[in-house]
Amino acid sequence: MTFYKVRLELARTDEFPEGSAAHGYELVAPLDAAGHLDEAVWRENRKRCVVRRFWAGEADEKGELTRTRSKAWAFSYAPGEDDDEPLFRLDTHVIKQGDYISIREHDGETLPFRIVRVQPLD
Repeated sequence: MTFYKVRLELARTDEFPEGSAAHGYELVAPLDAAGHLDEAVWRENRKRCVVRRFWAGEADEKGELTRTRSKAWAFSYAPGEDDDEPLFRLDTHVIKQGDYISIREHDGETLPFRIVRVQPLD
């Protein structure tokens, strides 16, 4: 079982045509040898699977990696699903540097994020 610290930074959008290192997420998550989220390890170590949302001009938000009722992976900052930020198809996605992940933000907008770092912790 290996845990990783993963950094996601905002990729190109209309508002940020070059992307932005000042907008993104850092999360700690268990990855298997192929780079997929390891759900069995996550289940046994939920408290360790944390996320920090950083957004220029806003206070950081701290939360956890969770599963929604529909079995999607999401970032959650408070009990219940109202604030959850689902990650598009993360259950089949390989987490590797240089790839992209889509996240639906609090306001309902889906934004692209680039995986800029995948650092082993164990």
